[in-house]
Amino acid sequence: MVERFKTGPDDQGRRLDQFVGEFGDSLSRSLARKLIDLGGVHVDGRRVRKSGLVLAAGQRIELHRDHGSLAPFRIETEHVVFQDEWIIVINKPSGVETQPTPARYRGTLYEALQVYLKRDRRFGRRLEIGMAQRLDRDTSGLIVFSIHPRAHKGLTEQMQERSAHKRYHALVPGRPQPQSGSYHSQLRRDRRSGLMRSVGDGGKEAITTYRVEESITEPIEISRVELVLVTGRTHQIRAHLAEAGHPLLGDVRYGGTAGLGGYRFERHCLHSSHLELVHPRTRERMHFSAPLPDDMVMNRFRAGRLKVPSSS
Repeated sequence: MVERFKTGPDDQGRRLDQFVGEFGDSLSRSLARKLIDLGGVHVDGRRVRKSGLVLAAGQRIELHRDHGSLAPFRIETEHVVFQDEWIIVINKPSGVETQPTPARYRGTLYEALQVYLKRDRRFGRRLEIGMAQRLDRDTSGLIVFSIHPRAHKGLTEQMQERSAHKRYHALVPGRPQPQSGSYHSQLRRDRRSGLMRSVGDGGKEAITTYRVEESITEPIEISRVELVLVTGRTHQIRAHLAEAGHPLLGDVRYGGTAGLGGYRFERHCLHSSHLELVHPRTRERMHFSAPLPDDMVMNRFRAGRLKVPSSS
C-alpha cells in the first residue's frame, strides 16, 4: 500500500512527521514516527528515516505501509543455527522480510543481521553481509549468508550451480496424486498479476520434486509435503503447487485458502527445513535442519488446538 502527497507553500518548514501524521490515512504523529523509523517514508524518491526532517514546498512524499509489526524484528541466539567467521545460518521466522522493501528497512532480516553482527566482537573485524539466497516474507526456515568477502563467491556459486541442496515442507489441502513425483515447467512472471506462471516457451526452466509425507482427513483433509528445489526460481514451489491443484494453505495470492473447516492460516504454510552445502572456505560438507514451526505441526490440527470460529 502506498500513499502519495506533495508539499505546498504552507508546508515550507514543517517537520516530516507532522506532515505525514496530518495527511496519512488514519495516522497519529506517533505512528507516523514509527513508520518513518521503519523506513516506509520516501522524500523525492529517497528513503528518509529522520522524523525531524524540515520540508520544503514542492517535495514528493510517499508513504509505504505493509501492515507488518511496528516492532522491528531482532535476531536472538535461538535464531542462529550456525556461525563461524565466514558464514551464518539463520532459522527465519515467518512474517520477516529477507531484504529491505519500500515499506521497511529496519526489522528486515538483512538489517537485523547487521545489528546482530555489530555486537559480535569475536573476530576482530567488521563482518560484511553477502546475500546468497532469499526467502519470501511468510516462508520460515533456513537461510544462509556469507559474512566475509572471501566466502561470498563460493557460497553464491553453489546456489547458482544448484550444488547446494534445499528441502522444504509445505501444508496443502487434500492429498496430491501420485504421492511422489516432480513438477517440470517453464516459469515466467505474468505482467498483469505479477504472479509466476508456467508457459509453453519463453520462461525459465523450473523443476520441483515432491513426496507426500503425511495426510489426515479429520477434522480437515490436508497433507504435509516434502519438496526439493532442483532449480531455484522465484515463487517456484508456490506456482507449481497451485498449478497442481494443491496451493499452499494460506497462500491467497496463488489461490490458496486462508480458512478451511474452521481453521485459519495466517501465512502461506511453507518452511525451509533442510540445507546442505559445502563450506566455502573449509570445504567441509555441512547439513543443517530446522524443525517445523508450531503452526505447521500436523498433530496440532488433530488435537484441534488451532481451531477458531470460522469468519464465514
